[in-house]
Amino acid sequence: MSMILFACVVRVRDGLPLSASTDFYHSQDFLECRRRLKTLALRLAQYPGRGSAEGLDFSIHFSSSRDVACMAICSRQCPAAMAFCFLETLWWEFTASYDTTCIGLASRPYAFLEFAPNFRMEPVTALGILSLILNIMCAALNLIRGIHLAEHSLQVAHEEIGNILAFLIPFVACIFQCYLYLFYSPARTMKVVLMLLFICLGNMYLHGLRNLWQILFHIGVAFLSSYQILTRQLQEKQSDCGV
Repeated sequence: MSMILFACVVRVRDGLPLSASTDFYHSQDFLECRRRLKTLALRLAQYPGRGSAEGLDFSIHFSSSRDVACMAICSRQCPAAMAFCFLETLWWEFTASYDTTCIGLASRPYAFLEFAPNFRMEPVTALGILSLILNIMCAALNLIRGIHLAEHSLQVAHEEIGNILAFLIPFVACIFQCYLYLFYSPARTMKVVLMLLFICLGNMYLHGLRNLWQILFHIGVAFLSSYQILTRQLQEKQSDCGV
């Protein structure tokens, strides 16, 4: 499990959240820790530029300078040096992306939600490479069958539109699964679930054009790819960063 579970950027003078990560856990303890973080964000102007709040299972770390503060919820196993190194990097990237005037004029929460720091993913594994190859193969099969069916349908009838879409939508979903594995994307879990759903529904719809083993193969590859995407985490900052 990743040591840094949630991060956000807030304005110091009033605690207004400017941006935040969108992948987070839903346990009761974690949600309670997020409520504590929101309360702490409202009082940042009263605290020094760096600090921590320890909890039973999670820790809150914050680092602020001028009118921008970066905050993170980390597991108790996360070294403070690693957390502060991450927060300082996040602060530099955010302040380099937006000037102080834009930050000062922001009036609504999460006005800079599109902010995407240059996160590094963990190294690709052998199983991950296998899932990419299988996914590309499934995408190619879907594209070839979809185009072939489209050419045939345009010459004969229009009843096959549903079958064409049932090939082409999983094709797009397979390609997007490859992208999600290779690159970081906000709300990754939700996107993985949607792509998996599209692939499963598309193959179930094609029951008359594919046999059971072909359907199970495509769905199995989709599940393997989904698992690889969700288990490939962001690369942790090195704990020897200067603090």
